[in-house]
Amino acid sequence: MIAFRPFASILCAGAVAVLAASPASLRAQAVTTMPHGAFDAPCTQCHLPDSWRPTKISSSFKHAPNRFPLEGAHAKASCTTCHKRLDFTGVSTTCASCHQDRHHGELGANCGSCHSTRSFLDMAPMRRAHQTTAFPLTGLHAAVDCSSCHTQRGPGQMAYVNRSTACASCHLPDYQKASNPPHVAAAFSKDCSGCHSPSGWTAASFNHSATQFPLTGAHRTLNCQACHADNVYRGKLTTCVSCHQADYNATTNPGHAAAAFSTDCASCHTTTQWLGATFNHDAQWFPIYSGRHAGKWSTCSACHTNSSNYAVFDCLSCHGKTETDNAHRGRTGYVYASPNCYACHPRGSAG
Repeated sequence: MIAFRPFASILCAGAVAVLAASPASLRAQAVTTMPHGAFDAPCTQCHLPDSWRPTKISSSFKHAPNRFPLEGAHAKASCTTCHKRLDFTGVSTTCASCHQDRHHGELGANCGSCHSTRSFLDMAPMRRAHQTTAFPLTGLHAAVDCSSCHTQRGPGQMAYVNRSTACASCHLPDYQKASNPPHVAAAFSKDCSGCHSPSGWTAASFNHSATQFPLTGAHRTLNCQACHADNVYRGKLTTCVSCHQADYNATTNPGHAAAAFSTDCASCHTTTQWLGATFNHDAQWFPIYSGRHAGKWSTCSACHTNSSNYAVFDCLSCHGKTETDNAHRGRTGYVYASPNCYACHPRGSAG
């Protein structure tokens, strides 16, 4: 007859066998059966009590704080994005292990030198890094997208390293299509910084003072085309009449062309304004801006009655014969005629 042992005694025997096992052997068995390798965090940090799936990461879970802390976009990524196997240990922490290098090794393997964990589109670190290069970004250059200057190249060609910093390397199309003034026709320098600034493409300021014709007065406010309508910029004549011939010909008070006045406008005019010319009559001829005749006339024709010959002048229209005869009574050689007046009174004095 078979003797049956009570069920309770069987459980006790099993319990004794388990308890008899050493703690070290139990740990060894746990390690060999752990699906995540040497990852020894409590299961409750990622799993629920009633099911292994779905996982639910606890807020108390810290991802390798001393090796690869999760920050920014990394904190939102799924575990399996980086951990392709259940064995979580031994995963590389280099950027290139997860992120494809779109720069083909030109900028090194450390994405963090230009990107932040907040987003790959976060340009702030890149802009700070760019300030240490041979081309610091200022003005509008600091706002453009990288690909605007760093266009994709063929195999083996650099898109980021050893890029030219010359303006024309990016702005040659702008240079070629500029029409006011036409840069190509005028053979302007391709160094845009001579006239433009990174703050804005328009409102360029050409340093005319460095040329043979510095701009002063009203010349400074003129549009380039006012003088360069012929699209001639190099070797342009700087004589007044090269721009003001029409003004010279049209002037009637006095008639410049008829009187054969000098075409050097600067001898009477200034660049401040065209009107209000001051011919140096006092120094060369007869004082009309000073002395007894100052303010006694309003136009040149008051004395010069022949606009085609300024050698002809009239004194008698102001100085009547009776008055003049009485003033010269007893004077030897007195003649009531304008040339005689000037012969005796070249400076307009009464003596």
